[in-house]
Amino acid sequence: MQLGPEILPEILSVEQHAAADRLAVAAGVPLGQLMEVAGQAVADAIVARWSRRPTLVLCGPGNNGGDGFVAARHLRAAGWPVRVAALGESRGESAAARAGWVGPIETFAPPALGGAELVVDALFGAGLSRPLEGFAAETLRAIAAQKVPVVAVDVPSGVSGDGGTADPATPAAVLTITFFRKKQAHLLYPARKLCGEVVVASIGTPSSAMAQLGVTTWENSPAIWRLPGLAFEGHKYQRGHVLVLSGGATSSGAARLAAEGALRAGAGLVTLGGSADALRVHAEHVTEVLLEPIESPADVAKALRERQRNVAVVGPGNGVSQGTRDKVLAALRSGAACVLDADALTSFASERETLFAALRPGCVLTPHAGEFGRLFPAASVLPDRLSRARAAAAEAGVVVLLKGPDTVIAHPDGRAILNANAPATLATAGSGDVLAGFIAGLRAQGMGAFLAAAAGAWLHGEAARRFGPGLIASDIHRTLPAVLADLQDGGGAGPASD
Repeated sequence: MQLGPEILPEILSVEQHAAADRLAVAAGVPLGQLMEVAGQAVADAIVARWSRRPTLVLCGPGNNGGDGFVAARHLRAAGWPVRVAALGESRGESAAARAGWVGPIETFAPPALGGAELVVDALFGAGLSRPLEGFAAETLRAIAAQKVPVVAVDVPSGVSGDGGTADPATPAAVLTITFFRKKQAHLLYPARKLCGEVVVASIGTPSSAMAQLGVTTWENSPAIWRLPGLAFEGHKYQRGHVLVLSGGATSSGAARLAAEGALRAGAGLVTLGGSADALRVHAEHVTEVLLEPIESPADVAKALRERQRNVAVVGPGNGVSQGTRDKVLAALRSGAACVLDADALTSFASERETLFAALRPGCVLTPHAGEFGRLFPAASVLPDRLSRARAAAAEAGVVVLLKGPDTVIAHPDGRAILNANAPATLATAGSGDVLAGFIAGLRAQGMGAFLAAAAGAWLHGEAARRFGPGLIASDIHRTLPAVLADLQDGGGAGPASD
């Protein structure tokens, strides 16, 4: 997989985008020029995707509206039948863009559609912090009701650029054109679903601005991490040894999926540890995985002292119990890097502080929304998933991977990575167990916790995407080799791992 200059992994907040514009102006790029290039980019994206048709451009009073006026001018120059409706008086540089529109400007009052077959939403940008109301809300509801295709400038009106919340009146766009870098809303639900296809247009902001913005959020891709390489003179113990604790005989499949995931991700050895009954079931299904009787916390501690085992996976199929809590604590005391999932987390719902006190740097927690709510009740009421994951990582002091269609990987220091490649087929039993195994396999080879979690999430999504419909959990790790083969150089250079 070749990674070219089109990979733009940095995700900016609304304020960082505003700061980037200020830096561009300070570097000698007039704000009017930024607006002109932005509006041209909107028009170009539309012309590239649609044939000429009656188009209504809705312009707000700020810079977003200015982009709309410029786009309308370029569309008309390309021979499109264009109408413009403006909400209020234009301010600042937007007033100059408005003056450059040679044509009538309609009063903004519903119903303003008037036979439009395409609507350009340039009403409000990502910084809108109040609910949609009045004529704006009525018109946007009418657009949604009539199912007119919408092209959004920056974000659909009513979407918060930070966090990705959305007003109920916001119509879904089929295309969103944003500038310089994506915002959080382009990747986080519910806003992500409203953005449609997202195009990032370059408008002349100098690349040097990025170094001054203090970026702490990235979109997950191989551009920001590098997979462990293989040495010709290496041996299996140099690739790490993962211990996966199993549930009982009738709930052993989850641990088996994690174990196979760890092997596929590159761990040199993997051991499944459990009761004699569970091991008999495992023996009928696995060939490459070692089996070891482990039933008590003392057994866990002993196993992690032996055979150079450096990573433990606890939780998949283990059951919610005091026994699971004790095994988690034994694994944490051993000094092994731990990936804690599922029952390993829920078992501490009433003893959160006990878990947090025992956690060590290098651990990864991988809750889904339900497990997250039980373990992090205060963080779970925050307004968006990025804020929740960041708060949880800070509280626990370790990397937290909050699973979902918009998985967030958060570091205790505030850095975060947003994963956007997960297909809907991953909503299937056992997929999270495979993910835990992928992360453990990467950790075993020496990858840091933050980037191992990010790489594991991306590989997980890409393998599922490649497999396609009919996916079950075991298909994910079986498809991984094809994904790894395409990562010819292992990835790129990203934020420091830990």
